[in-house]
Amino acid sequence: LALASLFPPFHSLLSFIIFSIMFYVKNLEHEVQLSPQHFGPKLKAIVVRLLREQVQGLALANYGYVVHVVEVPEDKIRSGIIEYDSGDVVFSVQYTALLLRPFINEVLDAVVSQCNPLGFFAFVGPLRIFVSKHSMPEDMFNGFDGEKDAWVSEDREVVITSGSGVRLKIKGRTVEQENITAIGTIKENYLGLIDAAE
Repeated sequence: LALASLFPPFHSLLSFIIFSIMFYVKNLEHEVQLSPQHFGPKLKAIVVRLLREQVQGLALANYGYVVHVVEVPEDKIRSGIIEYDSGDVVFSVQYTALLLRPFINEVLDAVVSQCNPLGFFAFVGPLRIFVSKHSMPEDMFNGFDGEKDAWVSEDREVVITSGSGVRLKIKGRTVEQENITAIGTIKENYLGLIDAAE
């Protein structure tokens, strides 16, 4: 797995520390339901494939996003239980996953995806973060440029637009319909633009 494809480039030792906090490995359990047509010598391989399809990218309220299924030991695929009304078999599977979980007051690097008059959206891997104009420095509060779709400081030295790298702090998070979103701020020291858009 190319981890670099899952999140923006790191710019400092701080970013390395962020990686070690936000991303962690944990053993989890999931149920995979199979119809009889899948039974055969490759049964376990099919269970593993379906497990990956069902959980990778899934947001788990207590743990965060399942970024990648690292390992599924064969001895952790338990014997199936038949559902008599359908004939399907349910397998309980224990697996090791790489997870992404945002913490309140955590500082991290993100890539801006969209700017609008209310603020901007940025991503860290699958995590979408919204930064309101009220959570920007005072010299940017009225700095939205509709023609450029960018937030610009009064001295024109800071331009935040799609593709910009920003350092922000997580101020809140919500879990809705198996999706985790967060709100952030750049209104503190050492936060804000770290990499201008190309």
